[in-house]
Amino acid sequence: MKELLHHKYPLLLLAVSLTLLLPHLDIIYVNIMEARNFITAREMVSNDNWLLTTINNLPRYEKPPLPTWLTALAGILFGFDSLFGLRLPVVFATVFLVLMSYKFSKNLGLTQKQSFHNGLLLITSFYIFFGGRDNQWDMYTHSFMMASLYFLWKLLQEDSAKAKNAILSGLFFGFSFLSKGPISLYALFLPFLIAYGFTYGFKLRSRWHYGILVLALGTAIGLSWPLYVRFADPESFLETTTREASRWASYNTRPFFYYWSFFTQSGIWTIPSLIALLYPYMKTRVTNLKAYRFTLFWTLASVILLSLIPEKKSRYLLPVLIPMALNTGFYIEYFFEKFKTLAKNEKRMAYFAFGLIGIIAVALPFILPFVLKALDGFWLWYVLVAIASLVCGIIIIRSLLKNNFGKVFYSIIAFQICIMVFGLPLIGAFLGNPDYYSPQKLHAVKAKEHIEIYDLQNYCPEMIWEYGEPIPLIINNDKIKIPKENRFGLLVNIDDTARLRETFKDYKIEKMLTVDMNPVPKSKKSHKKRLERDFYIVSR
Repeated sequence: MKELLHHKYPLLLLAVSLTLLLPHLDIIYVNIMEARNFITAREMVSNDNWLLTTINNLPRYEKPPLPTWLTALAGILFGFDSLFGLRLPVVFATVFLVLMSYKFSKNLGLTQKQSFHNGLLLITSFYIFFGGRDNQWDMYTHSFMMASLYFLWKLLQEDSAKAKNAILSGLFFGFSFLSKGPISLYALFLPFLIAYGFTYGFKLRSRWHYGILVLALGTAIGLSWPLYVRFADPESFLETTTREASRWASYNTRPFFYYWSFFTQSGIWTIPSLIALLYPYMKTRVTNLKAYRFTLFWTLASVILLSLIPEKKSRYLLPVLIPMALNTGFYIEYFFEKFKTLAKNEKRMAYFAFGLIGIIAVALPFILPFVLKALDGFWLWYVLVAIASLVCGIIIIRSLLKNNFGKVFYSIIAFQICIMVFGLPLIGAFLGNPDYYSPQKLHAVKAKEHIEIYDLQNYCPEMIWEYGEPIPLIINNDKIKIPKENRFGLLVNIDDTARLRETFKDYKIEKMLTVDMNPVPKSKKSHKKRLERDFYIVSR
């Protein structure tokens, strides 16, 4: 019985995580980043080349290959036509992150219950559970780095098994580097070291050589692939690294303060996350002040370091959510312990922070019919999510009034689960493009017309992925390679029509159709020209 209780919280975390991540895993369409990963994985298998990675049969060295290797293995097991199967690796990476965060939380000296709550806060944070359903590289690199930090903590804090902890920390450090280069090293590992130094101080007299082992092993693993590519394909490697380096300073640049609404990325926990960052308020309300300072410094150091980089995207905040979940857990635990005896002002804040979620849950069934495009074919999902949301909302509000914070917290978790299980299919009611034309249909055109198909320039990863095989480019890096065939099919971005006429001025050009992969019609702002191509037949 004692052993069962010991494993209760990890098993519950596993169950909640899988319930949030697995249902309807294949329902959301493939985005550009995911398409790149899928195409590279597919070409690894079809070309039997697992080291010199390609996309559309062109060198693809921007990202290290570990997540793509895992995706390729999933493709072999489940088939490359199974979106559910191809997304399973990122689900497992996310579950691994949650469980490692739980174990790390216990090492901070927190109770199993508080560590369990921290895991729940993490998996229900917006960018974590959506990142865990989208097979990009970010989740892998930060999950592996969290494991590295778990063993590094043990190395710094414990006197036993130093060599083992150093080796394991170094291995996961290397795996993180092989997933997305030094991103997590900068956004998670370095802030951890800063926070640890400020809070605990480094006592490295008997451990410094183990620290060197961590860095040496991690660096050796992390640099193994880029060094191989550097010598196997130096020209393409140099071109890629030069392009990627320039983007850090000139691509998608944002001001320094762009990330300073970072706490909103926790989604449903936005207000508690913000309050948990208020050190003057929290310092007298936490049971482990040192651990709280550490998670606070770790969170803020991560945000500051990310803010120093000119290139900024909201999804780059994913690593911040990891220490922030641990930090928010102190505020949640305070409510678990003291909710019934809170001062009036604190109780009002709790009513606002958590009552707002209850009100949203109650109102959702009445709001959805007005925001959905149509409910035809979606009535069952609407009824299920409406009932579940209403029940959760009522429980949240009633439990607040009865000072039962445990029910409030777990009902919020249940509300989020209900949204993912019953509400996610309603995405289909928001979408619909009467002009949708899949690139897969081009195979029938190709067979009927007895032609090969090319793309003029700047291929669209989503189209390559859905088409199912590479589509050669005619113009690549300003180099023009005219097809040998006298007659061929050509995909052209609608903004490149002038370039088409210029390149093939001596050819007969006949427009046949328009490929439009947008899930929404042209009247919507989210309709992207990038997902649209005119299809021509070009002949001499």
